[in-house]
Amino acid sequence: MLFGEELMERPRREVAPGAYWVPGWLTLEQQAWLAARFREWSAGPVPIRGAVVNGHEMSVKTVCLGWHWRPYQYTREAVDVNGNRVLDFPDWMVRLGRKALAEVRSEVGAEVGFAEETEAGLAEAEYTPDTALVNYYDDAARMGMHQDRDEVSRAPVVSLSIGDTCRFRFGNTENRGQPYQDIDLASGDLFVFGGPSRLAYHGIPKVYPGTAPRGCGLDRGRVNITMRVTGLA
Repeated sequence: MLFGEELMERPRREVAPGAYWVPGWLTLEQQAWLAARFREWSAGPVPIRGAVVNGHEMSVKTVCLGWHWRPYQYTREAVDVNGNRVLDFPDWMVRLGRKALAEVRSEVGAEVGFAEETEAGLAEAEYTPDTALVNYYDDAARMGMHQDRDEVSRAPVVSLSIGDTCRFRFGNTENRGQPYQDIDLASGDLFVFGGPSRLAYHGIPKVYPGTAPRGCGLDRGRVNITMRVTGLA
């Protein structure tokens, strides 16, 4: 069959104004390469850890590039872990982020919030993410509804999924409740949100164990790479 049923059931689409889903964007080879980089980052100067929010450790484990994130603040050093400086944000990831935005604009016909009068009004060639939060979800991990608002910049967020499929809940900008949409992000999927959806609440209520495709570089669990522009010097 020329086009598999799974592809036809997962079309590229605009989920909300400024938010776009591109299923199957990464090849298996690319996914496996990124999974290998994740293992290197996790063994780096700052180990992967669950951030502590309001006294509770998150079930999702995070390793950071460029800037170290802890709830409500970015720093160069992981002051809440071991004090070491985090790994630099790699140049190839800047190029990957730009390629992702170019893909969305050309294939989906999207603007991704690039209005001239806003800070996010950059051509994709000028999009320069400087931090990545790389999250690992095991079978039981969850992410509550939240906004990505610790960045000064409101440039788009570029998100890549590797490994097990998850239920991704993408909501509104006013509160954690409805209206929201649930979609299943699979290994290799790209999701970009900017413009009017840049501060939309979103979360992961469920991971589907055992759904990682063979050859993606992960036997189990899910890795999510989210690139952002902090706007910090």
